[in-house]
Amino acid sequence: MPDYKFDNADKLPPYIFSQINEIKSKARSDGQDIIDLGMGNPDQPTPDVVVDKLIETVRNPLTHRYSQSAGIPKLRLAISDWYSRKHGVDLDCENEIVTCMGSKEGIAHLSLATLSSEDSVIVQSPTYPIHSYGVVIAGAKLKSIPLKSNLDDFVNDIETAILSSVNKPKMIILNFPSNPTTQSADISFFKRVVDIGKKYDIWIIHDLAYSDIVFDGYKAPSILEVEGAKDIAVEFFTLSKSYNMPGWRVGFCCGNEDLIKALKKIKSYLDYGTFTPIQVAAIKALNDCDSEVDKICNMYKSRRDELCEGLNRIGWPIEKPLATMFVWARIPSKYEHLGSLEFSKLLISKSKVAVSPGAGFGADGDKFVRFSLIENEQRIRQAVRGIKNILGS
Repeated sequence: MPDYKFDNADKLPPYIFSQINEIKSKARSDGQDIIDLGMGNPDQPTPDVVVDKLIETVRNPLTHRYSQSAGIPKLRLAISDWYSRKHGVDLDCENEIVTCMGSKEGIAHLSLATLSSEDSVIVQSPTYPIHSYGVVIAGAKLKSIPLKSNLDDFVNDIETAILSSVNKPKMIILNFPSNPTTQSADISFFKRVVDIGKKYDIWIIHDLAYSDIVFDGYKAPSILEVEGAKDIAVEFFTLSKSYNMPGWRVGFCCGNEDLIKALKKIKSYLDYGTFTPIQVAAIKALNDCDSEVDKICNMYKSRRDELCEGLNRIGWPIEKPLATMFVWARIPSKYEHLGSLEFSKLLISKSKVAVSPGAGFGADGDKFVRFSLIENEQRIRQAVRGIKNILGS
């Protein structure tokens, strides 16, 4: 009988979201109408011009062969043009850009490429699970720093953690606008982070996944806009949310040559790149779909307003976020003792609404739940009516 101990898999806790998914699926199989505001999975189709480009390209049999792990040259050029247009950042297509099968895959593989058991990494908390568990899978030590509403205080806490560490952390992983907390940052925050990275010789990894989903005049900066950031930083982006392309699995990492080289090297052993027609379609998205991104952003703003205003009306105080496709909500005081998992179960059973438990993003999230804006306004109004039943309003 083989030894059933699997060290890397055993490092990971049970995926808390799977418990909610099982309850949601059981309720639906029983005929219940569950309004799903859980997983951040865009509900709208990919723009027609992108789909049409995929169909056109896939008819060419030459595109059916192995692709390029680092990304085909024209896609890397489109990425460079996108950064220049959106953020005023110049990138070397050959040495400062690598494509990924989504930013989740890229972040995980960068951790595997650069970290060892001797290393430690600072990660904001709560955060998207791969930011933390990519580190764990790579065998490195994790140091979670709780987010604060005042980001200057958060940066001070990062520096305190560096100074109090026995061994200097190798890396800091950040995500702004933040999933799940929706917290936003300005360029002054990134300047301070880059200064700290340079002062202590620490790599900075930034996940910019939600830079396009912004509201009320807010513009999300890239860390690469900071002068000298490429000396110590890379940044990830994904087409999943901005272009309604979650299942296509296209993302990229840009910035520091050494980190890009390491990611390219490990990917060359692990994959042959995203299917070429998908990469060609991604070029179309990046080059020609700015107006589509604006429409998608406006859709999320309308849904955000509907949910936040509705929850406030029924006595659940919620502040409208400036970015992302999420609403991060502190559990009402009468239910806070349940914790986020049990409260999420309660919402399914009593309100017929599925959300994500905050604990799934780290212990610092256990007093919160995350709403994803993946249902239309009518369904959101229905969700608010269901939630009203348990709030007693």
